[in-house]
Amino acid sequence: MKTPPQKLIVRDLGIQDYEPAWQAMQTFTANRDSTTEDELWCLEHPPVFTMGLNGKKEHLLNIKNIPVINIDRGGQVTYHGPGQLVIYTLIDLERLGIGVKELVSIIENAVIQLLRQYGIDAQGKENAPGVYVDGAKIAALGLRIKKNKSYHGLSLNVDMDLSPFQQINPCGYAGMDVTQIADLKTGSDLSQVKHDLVNQISKLLGYNEDDVILTQQAIEE
Repeated sequence: MKTPPQKLIVRDLGIQDYEPAWQAMQTFTANRDSTTEDELWCLEHPPVFTMGLNGKKEHLLNIKNIPVINIDRGGQVTYHGPGQLVIYTLIDLERLGIGVKELVSIIENAVIQLLRQYGIDAQGKENAPGVYVDGAKIAALGLRIKKNKSYHGLSLNVDMDLSPFQQINPCGYAGMDVTQIADLKTGSDLSQVKHDLVNQISKLLGYNEDDVILTQQAIEE
């Protein structure tokens, strides 16, 4: 891995509607250049299903009052809702000297190390991106790469209503169980999880703690 640029911007954006956040990611990625610092966007979404580029309608089982949005990441359908931590990874892969597979590995390993920190044993799965605890999915991952720049990222179930996952085949797998940190560890706090996961991701990307700049400022249009 090459030496990263000097700073990593981490934006704590609170609860954001899905489509404006997605459009902001696209705009940021289209406008960035070789001097643009990498960013992590931390947020939650109101209830929404998102369907990736390869998504098949057969994985929508019994959709009720939750919208379905077709988007430009890889993968099938997943669910986002309050109590789930979403981190969008806006990374210049070429500058860091990594490929897509290595970025996926970094994200998965960051979640696995975070959960280990909480006393939870988690694993990845070959050919099934994401993180699992005893076969139940706790974190989903989907990326889009344009000109060696990534956007989209990961979602980690912290303390949420998991019932909407029953309306879909999560990530295209029929009968897949899902779980969350709150069901595995008492006293789960999304703010603490966010802090700890950002630390894990930034470290694995090669950033020092002093190089991480935290802000609640939204991305400029």
